[in-house]
Amino acid sequence: MGETRRYVGAAERRARLGVRHRLADGARAAGPEEAAASLVALHGTDPATVFLALGARLAEPAGTVPEAERALYEDRSLVRMHGMRRTVFVFPAELTAVVHASTGLAVAARERAALLKDMAAAGAPDAAWLSEVESATLAALERRGQATAAELAGDEPRLREQFVYAAGKSYEGVHTVSGRLLKVLGTEGKVVRGRPLGSWTSGQFRWAPAPPHPALDEAAAQASLLERWLACCGPATEADLKWWTGWKVTDVRRALAAIGAREVTLDEGTGFVTEGDAGPVAAEAGPWAALLPALDPTAMGWQQRDWYLAPSLRPALFDRSGNVGPTVWWDGRVVGGWAQRPDGEIVWRVLDTAGVGREAEEAIAAEALRLRDWVGGVRVTPRFRTPLERELTG
Repeated sequence: MGETRRYVGAAERRARLGVRHRLADGARAAGPEEAAASLVALHGTDPATVFLALGARLAEPAGTVPEAERALYEDRSLVRMHGMRRTVFVFPAELTAVVHASTGLAVAARERAALLKDMAAAGAPDAAWLSEVESATLAALERRGQATAAELAGDEPRLREQFVYAAGKSYEGVHTVSGRLLKVLGTEGKVVRGRPLGSWTSGQFRWAPAPPHPALDEAAAQASLLERWLACCGPATEADLKWWTGWKVTDVRRALAAIGAREVTLDEGTGFVTEGDAGPVAAEAGPWAALLPALDPTAMGWQQRDWYLAPSLRPALFDRSGNVGPTVWWDGRVVGGWAQRPDGEIVWRVLDTAGVGREAEEAIAAEALRLRDWVGGVRVTPRFRTPLERELTG
C-alpha cells in the first residue's frame, strides 16, 4: 500500500507563516538581510513596499530605512531586479544568479523579442541599430557608475527616440527607446536599479551596472529557487507554485522531483513541502498582529488564499488588477485593512470580526503605533489603491 499523505490544515499553515515570515512575537528579524531571506523576495514594484515589509518584520523597526538603504545601495547585499512574472523584486544578493537563470533569461528573451517586434511595427530602426544604442548605453553606465535614464540619454541621444506602440488600438501609446531598452537590459541581468532620486518612497531610480554572478544551469537554478521558496512558504499547491514562479507546469514538476518534494493533503488538494518538512508543526508563538503594506510578499505569496484571506474581503482589499492593498492580520489571517491619512495618522478597520476580540484589537492598535513611530513624518500612498484604503484616507 502507498504511503498515506498527511493532512495539513489551515491552522497549521498559519502557524508556519507567523514564524517563518518573521511576523510572530519572538520571530522577528535582526536586520533587513535576515528578513528578506525569510521571504525569498520582497515585492519591489512599489518602492515603499520594500521598506514597509521589512519594518513589519524587524525587531527594531526604527532603523528600517537606514539599514535597508545600506543593504540596497552600499553593501549591495540586497538587489532590486526583475524576477518572476516580469515583476520587480528585491532579492538577497546570493539569489541573483539563481533568479536570473531560473526565470530572468526566459523573461528577457520574450521582452527583447517584443521590443523588436513593436519597433518594427512602428517603422522604427532595426535590431542592428538597437544593438549599437545598447552598447553605447552600457558603456556610458560603466563610466558613470550610476545614472538616470535622462543622464544616459545625454551620453547616447538615440535613447530619446520614440515610437508608437499598438497603433490604431484602444491602448495605443508612445514609447521611448530608453524606457523599453533599460527594462530589457534589466531582465537580461545587465543593469539593476540603484539609489532613487528622492526618498525611500520615490519611484524614480538611477540605473547601475549589474553585479557579476556565475552562469547557472536553468533546471538546477529552478530546483534551487523552488526549494528555497517551499522552505519559507510551504506547503503550497502546484497552482501556487506555477503562479508564483511564472514557469510552465512542466518546469514546476521537474523542480519538485529534483528536490524530492513531499506531498501533503491540503483543503485545496495536493500540496508540497520540502523533504524533511512534512512532519507536524505546532504553533510556536502566541497570537500575533501585523500591519502589512500593499503588495506584501506574504499577502501575495499564494494563488489560492482562502486559508488566510476570506473571499468576502477581496473586493475591499484588492484593486481591479488583483493587487492587494495594506492589510491587517490577526494570528495568521487577514482581518481588515489600514491606511495612512494626510496628517500621518495610521487608521485601520477590521472587516472579518470572527475571533477578533479585545486582545486582537489591542495588539492591532499597538502595531499601528509601532508603524507610525518609525515612519515618522513620511507620507506613504500605495501605488495601487484599493477601495478600503481610499475610504480610510478620506
